[in-house]
Amino acid sequence: MSTVVDTVSTIVNPILDAHGFYLSDVEFVKEGGSWYLRVYIDKPGGISLDECVLVSEALSEKLDGMDPDPIPQAYFLEVSSPGAERPLKNEADYRNAVGEYIHISLFQKVNGKKVFEGTLKDLTADTLTLTLKDKARKYDATFSRTAIAKARLAIEF
Repeated sequence: MSTVVDTVSTIVNPILDAHGFYLSDVEFVKEGGSWYLRVYIDKPGGISLDECVLVSEALSEKLDGMDPDPIPQAYFLEVSSPGAERPLKNEADYRNAVGEYIHISLFQKVNGKKVFEGTLKDLTADTLTLTLKDKARKYDATFSRTAIAKARLAIEF
């Protein structure tokens, strides 16, 4: 259903831009016999419930006013924050995560490990640099962005 995802992304982005928010992800999935349109939004410092309601109402109004209906089947609209350990899926997610503690999983091992957690220190088009802790010392490690299978925000313990 990428057409629905693309259509909704196009419709919701101007709403988000007007409020200083950004789109983290859109999903259109069938679960338990029902369709769900999930729109994940964010902004630096996090998104509030009132802001999710604001976007939900504006998006619902836009979708309901379209002819032909871009989503012909019945569905539930959910607008929410991507969460505390949200995945980093797009460039905006990565840019907003600079200075944050993140978790990355690699496609192949580096120094015997495929999983790293540290503070995202720097980001370029091709690489990201994490500040890692190893017992009592801190050091920086740079990874090719093409080597990263998954990345998400993490909670530091």
